[in-house]
Amino acid sequence: MKFTLEIWRQLNNESAGSMISYEVDDVSEDMSFLEMLDLLNENLITSGEEPVAFDHDCREGICGMCALVINGVPHGPQPTTTACQLHMRNFRDGETITVEPWRASAFPVIRDLVVDRRSLDRIIQAGGFVSVNTGSAPDANALPISKDAADRAFEAAACIGCGACVAACPNASASLFVAAKVAQLAALPQGQPERLQRAIHLVEAMDREGFGGCSNHYECEVVCPKGIPVSYIADLNRDFLKAALMSHEVRDAPPAVAAEE
Repeated sequence: MKFTLEIWRQLNNESAGSMISYEVDDVSEDMSFLEMLDLLNENLITSGEEPVAFDHDCREGICGMCALVINGVPHGPQPTTTACQLHMRNFRDGETITVEPWRASAFPVIRDLVVDRRSLDRIIQAGGFVSVNTGSAPDANALPISKDAADRAFEAAACIGCGACVAACPNASASLFVAAKVAQLAALPQGQPERLQRAIHLVEAMDREGFGGCSNHYECEVVCPKGIPVSYIADLNRDFLKAALMSHEVRDAPPAVAAEE
C-alpha cells in the first residue's frame, strides 16, 4: 500500500508550524498507524532528514500516549480505538492522510505531533484521589459493593487520560475526563467522604488550566477510545452544584493532600 501523508511539523511551541507532505510506500495493511509512522521515520533518517516526533509508549491501547488527530478525528476513523491500535487496512490504498497534534490551548505543542498534556495531571493533583488513610487492605467481602456500583466505577476508571475528548470538543473542554475521574470514586463507598470537595476542586482546576466548558456537543463520547458516556458529565455537574450550594466549609475546603505511603 502507498499513502500520501500531510503531517504537521513544528520545531517548538514558539515557532510557526505547517503541514508537510510525505510519500510512504510498501506499507502492509497489517501495520498499525504508528508502525507506518516508524517506516516513514526510517526513510527520513536514511535520507538525512529529521524524523517526525510523535508520542507512543505501550502500543497496546492502554496508556493513551498515541495522541494523533487523523483525518480530523482524534485517534482516527475506527470507533473506540487508539491510534496505536488503528491498522492501515482501515484506509484506502493511495489515500491522502492528514496527521495533526491535539488542538487545545491547554495542550501546547512541544514538537511536531507531541503536545504537553501535564495539565491533565495537575487536575488530578487537585484532588482526584482518596486521601483518607484506609489502613491495610480489607477482606474481600468486608465492604459490600453492589454490582451496579462496581460496574459503574470500572466503566469510569477505563479512562486513560489521552485527551481525545479535549481535541474533539469545539470548546476544548476536559469535562468528560474530569467527570470520569470523579465518577470512578463517587461510585464507591471509599470515595464518599470527599465526593463534593473532589468535584469542585477538579472543576476549578480544569478552569485554571484553560479548558473550555461543556456545551453538549457530544463529540467527546464519539472519539473516546474507551467509550465513556457523556452521562458522567451530568453527574459531575450535579455534584458540583451540590458543593456550590453547601456551606463555606465544604466549598472553601483546601485541596486534599495525598496520604504518605
